[in-house]
Amino acid sequence: MRRRRLLHAILATSTLSAAALVTAAGPAAATGETTLTADPMKTWQTDGIVWSVAYAKGVVYVGGTFDHIRPPGAAAGTDEVARKNFAAFDAVTGEPLDCAPAFTGGSNTIRAMKASPDGDVLYIGGSFSQVKGIGRSNTAALNTSDCTLRSAWKPTVSSTVRAIDVTSDTVYIGGGFGTVQGQTRQRVAALTYSGTLLPFKATITGSSVTNDPTPSVNAITVAPELNKVIVGGRFTSVNGSWLTVHALVGLNATTGKTVNNFTGWIPSRSSVKALVNDGTNFYLGAEGSGGGVFDGRIAGKLSDGSMKWKDTCLGATQTVVPYKGVLYSGSHAHDCKNTPGGFTDIGNRQHLLGQSINDKTILAWFPDTNDGLGEKIGPRSMAMAGDILWVGGEFTTVNEKPQQGLTRFPASPDTGAPQVPILSGTSSAKGKVTLSWKASWDRDDGVLTYKIYRDGVYLTSLDQDSRYWNRPNMSYTDTVDPGSTHRYSLLVTDGTNDSGKNGPVYVTALN
Repeated sequence: MRRRRLLHAILATSTLSAAALVTAAGPAAATGETTLTADPMKTWQTDGIVWSVAYAKGVVYVGGTFDHIRPPGAAAGTDEVARKNFAAFDAVTGEPLDCAPAFTGGSNTIRAMKASPDGDVLYIGGSFSQVKGIGRSNTAALNTSDCTLRSAWKPTVSSTVRAIDVTSDTVYIGGGFGTVQGQTRQRVAALTYSGTLLPFKATITGSSVTNDPTPSVNAITVAPELNKVIVGGRFTSVNGSWLTVHALVGLNATTGKTVNNFTGWIPSRSSVKALVNDGTNFYLGAEGSGGGVFDGRIAGKLSDGSMKWKDTCLGATQTVVPYKGVLYSGSHAHDCKNTPGGFTDIGNRQHLLGQSINDKTILAWFPDTNDGLGEKIGPRSMAMAGDILWVGGEFTTVNEKPQQGLTRFPASPDTGAPQVPILSGTSSAKGKVTLSWKASWDRDDGVLTYKIYRDGVYLTSLDQDSRYWNRPNMSYTDTVDPGSTHRYSLLVTDGTNDSGKNGPVYVTALN
């Protein structure tokens, strides 16, 4: 079901106690959004970190820092297949493809990938000096039809490329570089499909992170119909402005002149790590260090650069992707108490979230990973391939089961059943039996239905909204013959999957 719904109770002939009417953990009211399932599909794994995921023409491309891939369920070091920092998979079956050029040299890593709008070319950036043994300078392009290296695309970039976006005729790159094709381009540049450097030029300097003085562009999203490029990263000055620009700027896509300052959006000690747009809005994820930082997500309007909403979650957002009214993100969220549907600092990290694009409400979609390797942040990149969300990162578990570097979540089927609650029963009044239990929870359904059975026969149902951090106490009072003994059991369903009946619990009503 996986929809946001209002708390309600379905009453039969018996009485629902006040305990079951606990305020919902999620929003009080909103229109419904349907999320993907929280049930991971079988997915191949890597033996390192996935920094970037891209999709084109039925193929998912994965780039990062790794040496091998291995099948779903295979333990680390077993059944490995060589893949040097790059791998390709069938987007539906998940099976690996033969497209496997090795990216080597430099820091031996891919940091960014994006396909052309027609899907014919995959542009790749990172820190490397060779692809298939052929010289390349931190960026390369592959023809997706046959996985050949595109000979026309071989610009010289002086340092790591961390961000790429592509229009029908232009490739925008961002990173920590200072020159492209031997000409000054500070952190951002634009090139034609043939690798010719375009006049687009912006001066991006200063660092917004005190423990890293090197400025960098980490994310780019382009709106060609508005002739606008939005750039995010770790910087404090753009085109000579020190007071009004911080970590985020909108640029003219032809000249590089500033068109949106976004003043006050990103506080000091925070930087932008992710940017994407859907043609109407743009969405960003941020990371900060220290007190008073911004770690969450912002939705803004492409047309005028105004803010649509901003959440307050802590936990270093690394990636965002919008899909059918929901903004999916990867972070290590640990305090979202001031965001609708959110949670307090509950002592653990929630690495994957789904939010309403309409009003930022955190939806009942809680698949999870661990922190994993490297910087131990968890997810690092996301991409939609049809209706399947692919997620890459540093993690080594998904939903508490071993799975390294890569996972994916479909729109259907929903296969995960709610937890089975513990049922107890007492009688404290003549002819009355009170059943009690703690609400269950489900990774991709907020409201669950609790079906009560007396003596093996269905009696009634109650609905309750719950989350793993907020599981209200529930109870139900049944009216029976005084002195009679009855067998009760409880089943929880999300509308598709049942927990199975618990109990039974035998209770004798007072006489």
